[in-house]
Amino acid sequence: MPPYEHEHERPLLTDDEEEETAYDSSEKVVILGINDSSGDFDEITPPFSWKKLWMFTGPGFLMSIAFLDPGNLEGDLQAGAIAGYSLLWLLFWATGMGLLVQLLAARLGVATGRHLAELCRDEYPTWARMVLWVMAELALIGADIQEVIGSAIAIKILSNGFVPLWAGVVITALDCFIFLFLENYGVRKLEAVFAVLIATMALSFAWMFADAKPNGKELLLGILIPKLSSKTIQQAVGVVGCIIMPHNVFLHSALVQSRQIDRSKKGRVQEALNYYSIESTIALVVSFIINLFLTTVFAKGFYGTELANTIGLVNAGQYLQEKYGGGFFPILYIWGIGLLAAGQSSTITGTYAGQFIMGGFLNLRLKKWLRALITRSFAIVPTMIVALVFDTNEDSLDNLNEWLNILQSIQIPFALIPLLCLVSKERIMGTFKIGPFLQMVSWLVAALVIVINGYLLVDFFSKEAKGIAFTTGISVFTSAYVAFIVYLISQGFAFSNWCGQPKQTPGIE
Repeated sequence: MPPYEHEHERPLLTDDEEEETAYDSSEKVVILGINDSSGDFDEITPPFSWKKLWMFTGPGFLMSIAFLDPGNLEGDLQAGAIAGYSLLWLLFWATGMGLLVQLLAARLGVATGRHLAELCRDEYPTWARMVLWVMAELALIGADIQEVIGSAIAIKILSNGFVPLWAGVVITALDCFIFLFLENYGVRKLEAVFAVLIATMALSFAWMFADAKPNGKELLLGILIPKLSSKTIQQAVGVVGCIIMPHNVFLHSALVQSRQIDRSKKGRVQEALNYYSIESTIALVVSFIINLFLTTVFAKGFYGTELANTIGLVNAGQYLQEKYGGGFFPILYIWGIGLLAAGQSSTITGTYAGQFIMGGFLNLRLKKWLRALITRSFAIVPTMIVALVFDTNEDSLDNLNEWLNILQSIQIPFALIPLLCLVSKERIMGTFKIGPFLQMVSWLVAALVIVINGYLLVDFFSKEAKGIAFTTGISVFTSAYVAFIVYLISQGFAFSNWCGQPKQTPGIE
């Protein structure tokens, strides 16, 4: 069956043999000159072009939004308030680790022409891929609740408290329809909107940075000199733990397929990988600078004060206002604008990720509006309950965020391990599999992230575990959890011993 030329031609649900894809051919961006016949690029990578770099720019910036969502912003402000400038070096290296993971996700998508969820559907048995799908959905729901609540808090701030938290949740929930409206105008238009939102965050937090006037020497020393104490270990774990978002790994492997690439030519595939590497690096440098701005603002204003341990998303704006005053434009509203841009952009990319995850794991060919509606519904119901509770009990919001962070931390191995297993195998990647050195570095990074999040889990549950029943339940869950991780790793070795010839990139012999 030929692909649908227009979205309205697609039935609500089809049961034909055509597989779900991240983008239909009509939706992909055609790169100027990428399919021309001038020159033999079967093996040789075409020369660098600024114009092509611009055409490839977009997916990396959408991916970078997960590094700037309200959950990360809360981690930034708490790290600054409690640890001062001392964890800036960790923020830098954590962003570097996140970049490595995201480049591997992009490599997987470009080299195979398929995204991580689709490959998991093919490579794992039914029971395992269903567990992976459920885990990915849970991670997405946890992130989405934080993002929607963050947007709702921003709306409440900007409306001077007129719009309650629950109403802000409803307003934010409607963003999936904004997303669908924008998507009808093409991928590049959607990417331009996200660029505006990232620029809004950058300008807002840069303004706050200028108002706060942090100590430049201490800032530089904080980036260059590693420093960690027992008092800041919790914040350090949070800085690393919230950098790698499970749903973002799935998302980036799909976003890179929005460009039309001639995968029959090795040189063209390598060219795409080069451009995506450059634009992803630039995007995460921007995200690092934005996170740096926010961390240093709260380090300058609240480090060493009695308020340091009480600051969260809900009261951060008020504390900023009391500390730095009104000025030309009240810092409370600058914070609200930045937080709203972070919340809105991350909720829309969350909807995007949800479509790829559901479509990839289940191979459901649904109309986009229906997929977006289903994906959005998964998170809105629990978020609405949260909003109704915390609209009158905001002090408990930090406790909720701890649980949501734990929920996402649990899911990290279920995105990282399949990614590393798949991207290391010649049968999957052809000539674009990663080499032994990069494999070693990637597994070390993955192990570090998993161990750090494991520490977070142990620390959290050791405080929460009360009673025999709860402790027993946690023990059973932990056993099953570890067993599944061991199974995923063992499957990685099984991939390498799979019978049959190595799977090359189509057209490359």
